[in-house]
Amino acid sequence: MTNSKMICEMTEIMARFISMTSKRLPDDVLKRLIELRELEDQKMAKEMYCSMFENLEKAIEMDRPICQDTGLINFFLNVGSKYPYQYQLKQVLREAVKKATTEAPLRSNAISIFDEENSGDNTGERTPFLHWDIKDESDEVEIQLYMTGGGSSMPGRATTLMPSEGYEGVVNFVYDTIVEKGINACPPLLVGVGIAGSMENAALLSKKAILRPLGSKNQNQKAAEMEKAMEEGINYIGFGPQGLSGKTSVMGVHLETAARHPATISVAVSVGCWVHRKGVIRFKKDGSYEILSHKGGL
Repeated sequence: MTNSKMICEMTEIMARFISMTSKRLPDDVLKRLIELRELEDQKMAKEMYCSMFENLEKAIEMDRPICQDTGLINFFLNVGSKYPYQYQLKQVLREAVKKATTEAPLRSNAISIFDEENSGDNTGERTPFLHWDIKDESDEVEIQLYMTGGGSSMPGRATTLMPSEGYEGVVNFVYDTIVEKGINACPPLLVGVGIAGSMENAALLSKKAILRPLGSKNQNQKAAEMEKAMEEGINYIGFGPQGLSGKTSVMGVHLETAARHPATISVAVSVGCWVHRKGVIRFKKDGSYEILSHKGGL
């Protein structure tokens, strides 16, 4: 297969993958929502879950996005140092977004700063946004896709705390953020928390946190205990599915960390709504691919 044909096929596959991700929840999110539905005993909460699952079924039946706000698209790339098409990936993903916008269809959400113009195809300045990591000695690329809508972006927040506030200050910041804005993000939520030495690092880690598989734990025992405690605390608030009361306000709380400066503790919160549209696909150098997030393929 020629290089140009390989790139064209990869673009087509990614366009279909983006479209699929807008219409089908990943396996781990779907499994967690089923578990949460069984935990509810309040009538209104149970009715909301019935409505949510009916929505999921209709999206597949009608071949339409689950939510009308298909968000802005972010890609997290883990690129093998020996993957032969590194330089083409940016163009592949940009063209795939354009194609998926027309074919899915996706709502056009990319608005230019200051000029306030909608591109009409979900691309624009630094959009879709690409985050790069390099995997040594690998000849594959793993692409993680995330659609972040307006509601789930609304609670996003970052700050830098005085070290005297300690990790209790981190927990207080998370609770204050979710209490103030979480209901706008269509619960049950997936809450990502990043702790690092600066706000931009904490913010990126908080986004990566919500892309972790549901049910996973931070490898650090103390961090895992904090994840569990914050999940229990937010559920105790009781705003429930869609904010109409219930036992299940969050699908989970995930925490990611990086070493900090001794004089600061930077913390950020990112939130995913119940329509947590993420997907992972892996390409080999010969163009073959494997979808890791959704059973059944494209």
